[in-house]
Amino acid sequence: MQDAIMIKGAKENNLKNISLSIPKNKLVVLTGVSGSGKSTIAFETLQTECQRQYLESLGMVTDEFVKPKVDSITGLSPAISVNQSNSNRNPRSTVGTVTEIFTYLRILYSKLGLRRCKHCGNTVMPNFLNDSIYNGAEDDSDLSDFEEGMPCPHCGKTIPVLTMSHFSFNKPQGACEECNGIGLTRVPNLKEIMSMDLSINEGAIHLWDDFLTQRNGESVANAGKHYGFQADLNKPIKEWDEVAITFLLNGALSDEIKMLFPEMKPPKTVPLGRYEGLLTNLKRRYSESSNSPKAQEQLKKFFHEDICPKCKGNRLKRESAEVTVCGINIINLSKESLINVLDFVCKIQKEFTFEELQIVAPVIEALKERLNRFLDVGVGYLSLERSAVSLSGGEAQRLRLASLLGSGLTGVLYVLDEPTTGLHSKDTSKLLKVLCHLRDIGNTVLVIEHDLDVMKNADYIIDIGPGAGEYGGQVVACGTVDEVMNTPTSLTGKYLAGSLCAYRSKGRRKNLSGFLYVHNAVENNLKNISVNFPIGKLTAVTGVSGSGKSSLVFDVIAFHAESYFNNKKAPENAKVEGFNHFARVITFDQNEIGRSSRSNVATYTDIYTEIRNLFAQLPEAKKQKLTPRHFSFNVPGGRCEKCEGMGVMTIPMHFMPDAEVICPVCRGKRFGKNVLSATYKGHSISDILDLSVERALGVFEEQKNIFEKLEFLKKVGLSYLKLGQSSATLSGGEAQRIKLAKELGCSYCGNTLYLLDEPTTGLHPDDIFKLSKVLDELVAMGNTMIIIEHNLDIIAMADHVIDFGPDGGDEGGIIIAQGTPQDIMLNDRSYTGRCLAGSL
Repeated sequence: MQDAIMIKGAKENNLKNISLSIPKNKLVVLTGVSGSGKSTIAFETLQTECQRQYLESLGMVTDEFVKPKVDSITGLSPAISVNQSNSNRNPRSTVGTVTEIFTYLRILYSKLGLRRCKHCGNTVMPNFLNDSIYNGAEDDSDLSDFEEGMPCPHCGKTIPVLTMSHFSFNKPQGACEECNGIGLTRVPNLKEIMSMDLSINEGAIHLWDDFLTQRNGESVANAGKHYGFQADLNKPIKEWDEVAITFLLNGALSDEIKMLFPEMKPPKTVPLGRYEGLLTNLKRRYSESSNSPKAQEQLKKFFHEDICPKCKGNRLKRESAEVTVCGINIINLSKESLINVLDFVCKIQKEFTFEELQIVAPVIEALKERLNRFLDVGVGYLSLERSAVSLSGGEAQRLRLASLLGSGLTGVLYVLDEPTTGLHSKDTSKLLKVLCHLRDIGNTVLVIEHDLDVMKNADYIIDIGPGAGEYGGQVVACGTVDEVMNTPTSLTGKYLAGSLCAYRSKGRRKNLSGFLYVHNAVENNLKNISVNFPIGKLTAVTGVSGSGKSSLVFDVIAFHAESYFNNKKAPENAKVEGFNHFARVITFDQNEIGRSSRSNVATYTDIYTEIRNLFAQLPEAKKQKLTPRHFSFNVPGGRCEKCEGMGVMTIPMHFMPDAEVICPVCRGKRFGKNVLSATYKGHSISDILDLSVERALGVFEEQKNIFEKLEFLKKVGLSYLKLGQSSATLSGGEAQRIKLAKELGCSYCGNTLYLLDEPTTGLHPDDIFKLSKVLDELVAMGNTMIIIEHNLDIIAMADHVIDFGPDGGDEGGIIIAQGTPQDIMLNDRSYTGRCLAGSL
């Protein structure tokens, strides 16, 4: 058996026909500057070929997995990749459901839960029946004798049988009937639907055209005559009486009108007043549009989501919500962190008798083991009810990693994409133990990583570079930590050895401008904290995951800033003073950039506008009478109409993911032949979109406006991106740095408060060095910067640090330390201080 995976002649994307060896049953770190080709090796070459070979060995058709551009790969094992894409977009999915912890809890509540008989009020245990009969099964097949319910052991009257299904908001037995287990209902937005200040004849109803205004208006007026209320079509709706407005909204057949006129039959025809009702019609149309996404999208703006009035957002039926174990119902337990859920499980073992616990002993042990795994990967602060959609890529990845730990698989190749993303340095050591455990039980663990602590603990390191994009794709160094450190051409080796170190600003800035004050913040887990941010300085907000950093910076400061600058009522979660010092507040989070799937690097940064104007001035363009509009792939005119300027066409594949093929007309060029005939320095507009930022700098060195914007992209470490690269393919860190580059190119860039969320995500130490200089430059221009960050190099260069803790979830929300980085290091209570002291 081979003791290594051998890759020969890899040429995918920017890889330069490289060959390398990956030792088996080792912890191997794949590193290098951003865009050097790490993901191409790990996922697009290695993982893809593993899948292809595995399916081929089973005799399955593998057209979906095209062989990567590589001469050969030998010694492969079955592969499991755990990347950072959070593809779960199901609104029903929560941390509890995706981890299956909620499933185990539903068993516990069906077996051990206490409830009161609705007839006599006495306490009843769901499993007072013989356990061989009542087993809490999903299909309830053994409970057929109790379909109508079961007798209360106290009063003998029938009460419903509660099974596992009754504690699930995804099943009809347990889901709230009003919201179907979502916890939210779609409520019509009256301001979007109608203008109360106008009359019907003046166009008060936004949904009605002239024909509907006349027809429905007459129907409402005639209904008024039928029922005895007045509906004056020339009178503003706000002056109508309550009955008339109720009829206008709900219609003749609604329960509201039947309750107001119980003795009267509705009009027989539409002209006589048999009117459907504005809201009734809208709800019906929305319900019927479920098979037409386009129609549903058009109607969405007339609704907003609100907490379900029946279950109050709890998602379950009342009878399920009233069941308790150790004094807490399953709804309130779901609001707790995974750490607290573990405490709850331990409490069960103490409060129930040995005989009672025998029923659920395997469930208790499985729960404890599973919960401890999630704590080991640093996500113990997450609550069970947390929506899966809201998880960051790093959180979703660590949840999947913890789930894999319980499988006990051996002989597997695990491919992980920066598992330390979003982790505090304190938790990195725990994650390392998890990775080493996977290795020690007989697996190969290949990790894309930039964290120096992870590299120092690796068995083998592969450094890809030397640069990004076309300047990368080569193996710069490989071997043990010592061997990489002794490779003179390896940037990574120099940072590991300490011969290259992080950027440091010239000195602490003196505070001359006052403070931004936050008083009594109570958002999420924040415990009524008050804190000051010095103006004109860089402040790092630190702390373990879930300790309250984002709650303070984004849920308090950013929300209050939006209210202040838009003259809206301030949120009640805190009092914030000092926005008068700023001309504006800019938030850089890790959300996707661009509102459209057509958005790309060039369009988002406004570089493409300059490029289109340049191309429109070319001799060939003037000859063809082409304008800047013709060089846009978003509007008809110059684009290829077959693919509508996308260069590719989507083919629906029944029962399989849709496939993309190159447009047969433009061959992926996006534009018509006449537009492509105009060239700048030998490059057509399509060629320009295919250039990396680095190459584009050489092409546009004489075009000042374009060149400067490209320079800013290079400054923030994005020289490897292609101008036409879709915004949808960018990571959260890349998206945030593009926003930063766009801001650097802004004509007004002073007296601004910047709020950033871990801008170093996905960055190599050398890229962090470049980013640090940019952040320092922005503050030197008279701006104030507040950064949520785990990276010790950024924390060390900050003027001021605010450290949250001591832990995540309920154990967080307190300011542990604040001051200069040196002050933080001297604080024994601060995990961040200890990590800083160890690093510096």
